[in-house]
Amino acid sequence: MPVIGIMRNVSQALTESIAGVFYQSGFTCLELTMNSAGAEENIALLADKYQGRLNIGAGTVYTMSDLEKALKAGASYIVMPVINEEVISACVAGNISVFPGAYTPTEILKAWNLGAAMVKVFPATSLGTTYIKEVLGPLNHIKLAPTGGINFDNFISYFEAGAKAVGIGNHLFPKAVIEEENWEKLAEIYKAFTERYNEYHNQKAG
Repeated sequence: MPVIGIMRNVSQALTESIAGVFYQSGFTCLELTMNSAGAEENIALLADKYQGRLNIGAGTVYTMSDLEKALKAGASYIVMPVINEEVISACVAGNISVFPGAYTPTEILKAWNLGAAMVKVFPATSLGTTYIKEVLGPLNHIKLAPTGGINFDNFISYFEAGAKAVGIGNHLFPKAVIEEENWEKLAEIYKAFTERYNEYHNQKAG
């Protein structure tokens, strides 16, 4: 399921509940941002609980200090908003999948050549799907994961444009639903996403 859920600033008690709904709904990749309170504790909690059944990554990593904390907590992949060559090189050397953030074709190519598993095109909000498709014209060997402004209505169009994954934050972690601890409603939202993706995937495979 190549949709990365980006969780930011959620308490430990709610994090565990959300992760349970997320996993049961068919998602496989959950990112917790390092600039959230309790990020290390939450990553450690979920990494231990799910142990490979759910890939727990660390996001908003852009310094070696962030990286060291994330890996110590048990993050299985690293997501960056920018390119930091030292961080990328350390991930490559440690055989840790890293998704650096890039915006222009030059930055995208640089991140890929440094060893990115995928390049996070960020922010994708103002770029749209046409940009992804056009960049992949000359750079079709690069795996792109656009992030920013992606929601239920447009996420499939990014796959249709050639993206290998997408990152989604607020639309997978709606504040009002989480504050109410309405896990049934959250499950409905998640299942709509996974069913829509599976429908697309099956049509493409068929």
